[in-house]
Amino acid sequence: MQELDRITRCADVMGGRVCIRGMRLTGGTVVGQISSGRAIEEVLADYPYPEL
Repeated sequence: MQELDRITRCADVMGGRVCIRGMRLTGGTVVGQISSGRAIEEVLADYPYPEL
């Protein structure tokens, strides 16, 4: 199984939720945005700091 280095989990960051590379942007936020119909470009416009 390939290890993903862009997705991290740390008890001290966002209550241990899965985040994008230790930032305060949860995987659930990104997935929720995309599942609601937003394009990746729109998500990146809102959150420009991660590399999706």
